[in-house]
Amino acid sequence: MSSTDPAVVTCALTGALTNPAMFPVPVTPEQMADAAEQAWNAGATCLHTHYRNQEPGMGFMPTWDPEVVAEIDAAIHDRVPEMLICMSTGVLGDDLSGPLSCLERIRPEIAALNAGSLNYLKVRKDGSWAWPPLLFDNTVDKIERFLAEMKRLNIMPECECFDTGIVRSIAMFAKRDMLPDPIHVSFVMGVASGMPAKPSWLPLLVDELPAGAHWQTIAIGRQEVWDLHQKTAEMGGHLRTGLEDTFYLPDGSKARNNGELIEALVTKIRNSGREVASIEETRRIMGVAPAEA
Repeated sequence: MSSTDPAVVTCALTGALTNPAMFPVPVTPEQMADAAEQAWNAGATCLHTHYRNQEPGMGFMPTWDPEVVAEIDAAIHDRVPEMLICMSTGVLGDDLSGPLSCLERIRPEIAALNAGSLNYLKVRKDGSWAWPPLLFDNTVDKIERFLAEMKRLNIMPECECFDTGIVRSIAMFAKRDMLPDPIHVSFVMGVASGMPAKPSWLPLLVDELPAGAHWQTIAIGRQEVWDLHQKTAEMGGHLRTGLEDTFYLPDGSKARNNGELIEALVTKIRNSGREVASIEETRRIMGVAPAEA
């Protein structure tokens, strides 16, 4: 990767728990398809997807029902057939039946692989916990089980790293031949108990990657994330944004939809002198086979 290569743009449409009654996140198949089309028209070639419960009043909750997931996936592909899907697999505990059944059902080109564990914490201004402290557990055994299924289904893993030790583990996984080539790593920056969304961290993180690894930044937060996106673009990384990651545009105003966030991200890329990867370039960069004729 270099600072002149095209940048893959990913849109994280909705997230796992954001309440659609409070924020403009898509939930239904039609809403997800609308958001995917907005992102595609703005320059994204890949979607990071979570799927929501479709029962009335339950859209703030995730679902691992493979038929619901398939219905949403079909709606997206009917609207934007060329777009790549990177399906979330994040789940607490050892029961992987939900995400594995969804991977089997829709067979996305890419799937998120949470590459290590994190104490998922946040403290309010008054010192109280924002939620009960929880462990986002991603043991090596769990990682290996996901990787085995991704290999069987010909799905490319995207290694999500929330902390520096997780980033450094990627080289160990590579040394043990656990990961396919090319290796894809995402630096998740801005989670309160993980790596901060600070541009100054990027050179150090990139230096810890195996030679030849591709990387992107997932910047979580408010308008401070845009300096991190700019640094990512300048250093040759790939970029992701969407209503899962932020609700705020660079000027501090709230985004009305995913398309506005992708438009702002594309501006950062072009300000760095780079161009946005086409779908053909994205497939080549991600190591995903060309679409069937």
